[in-house]
Amino acid sequence: MTATTTTTTTAAAASANSPKGTALVTGASSGIGAVYADRLARRGFDLILVARNRERLEALAAKLVRETGRKIEVLPADLMSRKDLAPVEAALRTRSDITMLVNNAGVGAAAPLLASDVDKMEEMIALNVSVLTRLTYAAVPGFVERGEGTLVNIASIVAISPETLNGVYGGSKAFVLALSQSLQHELKDKGVRVQAVLPGATATEFWGIAGVPMEHLPKEIVMTAQDMVDAALAGLDQGEQVTIPALPDLAEWEAFDTARRAMSGRLSSTAPAARYRVGVDSAASPA
Repeated sequence: MTATTTTTTTAAAASANSPKGTALVTGASSGIGAVYADRLARRGFDLILVARNRERLEALAAKLVRETGRKIEVLPADLMSRKDLAPVEAALRTRSDITMLVNNAGVGAAAPLLASDVDKMEEMIALNVSVLTRLTYAAVPGFVERGEGTLVNIASIVAISPETLNGVYGGSKAFVLALSQSLQHELKDKGVRVQAVLPGATATEFWGIAGVPMEHLPKEIVMTAQDMVDAALAGLDQGEQVTIPALPDLAEWEAFDTARRAMSGRLSSTAPAARYRVGVDSAASPA
């Protein structure tokens, strides 16, 4: 597939760029990405919508133009193809109107390691980790140069609960969380906001693709994509760096993160921890 750009506008939208700038959303043709597109357009952002399915993208763009009057561009691209990925990276590197990147594109898996195809796992790593990393590298330098910008990385609760689903999927989302936290530290004085979103089970096509029909999930754990995105945006508004839409008490995450940060100062030393008794037993033994 060759990535191309088409623009759908109304006269009002064409006359001026949004004062909020343009948000580029990956995986925008359905599910979480489509809801982000809807919500951001209603917040006054112009949009660049990226996904493989041109027909879905153009239908969504037309709907949002009718309902919001925003300028909507569609950029059909298979992000696993370097040829298709390149124009998306180029837009992020060169367009000063882009003020937000929502890294939503990704795939998942539910089967355990012994029941998984390693080639499929490698493809998942490529999309969830490598593509997200390249897009982040394309966007962030411009944000820093302009002194403003927002990066939203869609991770998953499996980033902190790797036993829940496939371990490679959990590992890929742990990468997304770790990258986000590192960037929060690195960019804290650069005017760039970085949010990691950790959804739980969400009612999207994800489950069917991952091999677990959604109807097999307990209804009480499944959130709609609309509610998930609304909670994530509320978390962004409230200044959260990590948003877990289903977590009832934010203090639980804060305690978890505080413990992690406190422990980080004790993770490296000239000597092994005393409990391992390295050198003690040998020194006490007779020659």
